[in-house]
Amino acid sequence: MPDCFPTCHCIYSLFALLLVSGCANINLFSLISSHHHHHHHHMGPSNDTQISEFFLLGLSNEPELQPLIFGLFFSMYLISVFGNLLIILAVSSASHLHTPMYFFLSILSFVDICVTSTIIPKMLVNIQTQTKIITYTGCISQIYFSTLFAGWDNFLLAVMAYDRFVAICQPLHYTVIMNPRLCGLLALVSWITSVLNSLLQSLMVLRLSFCTNSEIPHFFCELNQMTQLACSDTFLNDTVMYISTVLLAGGPLAGILYSYSKIISSLRRIPSAQGKYKAFSTCASHLSVVSLFYCTVLEGYLISSATQNSHSSATASVMYTVVTPMLNPFIYSLRNKDIKGALRRSFRMAGTKGTIVLLVKKCP
Repeated sequence: MPDCFPTCHCIYSLFALLLVSGCANINLFSLISSHHHHHHHHMGPSNDTQISEFFLLGLSNEPELQPLIFGLFFSMYLISVFGNLLIILAVSSASHLHTPMYFFLSILSFVDICVTSTIIPKMLVNIQTQTKIITYTGCISQIYFSTLFAGWDNFLLAVMAYDRFVAICQPLHYTVIMNPRLCGLLALVSWITSVLNSLLQSLMVLRLSFCTNSEIPHFFCELNQMTQLACSDTFLNDTVMYISTVLLAGGPLAGILYSYSKIISSLRRIPSAQGKYKAFSTCASHLSVVSLFYCTVLEGYLISSATQNSHSSATASVMYTVVTPMLNPFIYSLRNKDIKGALRRSFRMAGTKGTIVLLVKKCP
């Protein structure tokens, strides 16, 4: 693989993109507050019932469990952020990891940091200050970002499956097909689609009125839960949510299944068992992450639809909002000699630099 893959360059341009979308989001949030005041204004003094803040009930109401929940989530959040940062560090510092697979992995790690950062800090602050309050704007922004990053995560897993498909089924054309331009384009298209979808979902929530019920039986403002709280008609919201879920989750899942069916049929043609194992071992990490992501999301969905008990659905969504982003770095680094080697080297370099700095300071 030629060392021409501009991982760092692409990651920097993605950060620039995020800044740009950040500006768009600020516009969205100014729209939210103006829309909210507009609501107040229209309902008049007699019927002024639009709620301006919600209560996140969290995972448990037991006061003695709060320190335990805080400790657990705080440690999971730290592990998730540092683990994913280490993956990004390893990929950007080792030039032999500047390949499509690791480029997408570093974006996936970045998205995982964002997913947890959208949800967990607010929850920890609420436990610490012993309030359950989240503002209307805070709630819409949580819906926007959680939908955005969960969707992007999903697309990236599909793009990574396509990358493995090309690597195993067309190894001779791999570098030509998966060129830096295509990789940048795939990352960009998946990002734009996720942004448009989360904008649509957030704007759909903005048109709802919330009157009496302000308690969200969850630890963050989740799209589905918020829609259920509304006192206005939610038929259009449910329809849009359903269609976009089928298209934006079903599409990537179909792509992943197709890629792996091709990969398996291609592996069956490899005569030696060692060759089979070697080819499949490059997919094993990705397959583990995909299984974890889809199984936890499916579990959360099935539990929330099977039981009307929203407490159990909140517990189920801990899996895909916190546990999966925390486990991804472990899955990739434990199975992967390249990443372990790159991390060791970057730590050794950091150690050497530290020693040199200390020696220079000591010398008169």
